[in-house]
Amino acid sequence: MQVGDDKSFDDINVTPMVDLYLVLLLIFIIMTTAGVQGMKVNLPKASAAAAKKMDTPKMQAITVNREGKIALNTIPVSLAELESKLGAVKARTPEVPVVVRGDSSTQYQGIMDVLDVLGRLGITQIGLVTAPPK
Repeated sequence: MQVGDDKSFDDINVTPMVDLYLVLLLIFIIMTTAGVQGMKVNLPKASAAAAKKMDTPKMQAITVNREGKIALNTIPVSLAELESKLGAVKARTPEVPVVVRGDSSTQYQGIMDVLDVLGRLGITQIGLVTAPPK
């Protein structure tokens, strides 16, 4: 019987348990990153002609801001410039899709002017961008 050792053993030593969790976490991280590496693939090469075809975007975006100013693919244009530029794009790509984005506080006439230009050019693939309901 030891007389000088009246120490109570109420608490649990959690240090070995934390070490075990950290080792398991480390193993999990290593195995996850090793399994996501992927495969080696020989990608096809594009010719210079394919790069020239991609100079113009497939979809044309027309934006009418709050003041009624018009932008084609983020470049400010007038209605006449819009018609000439879209006419050139339509000559290259007959089925060109166009997306019209209008500010909610813009005059409706500005949107109608843009839609009138699209109708004169014979562009039929027209989308109107809206925000999702809240």
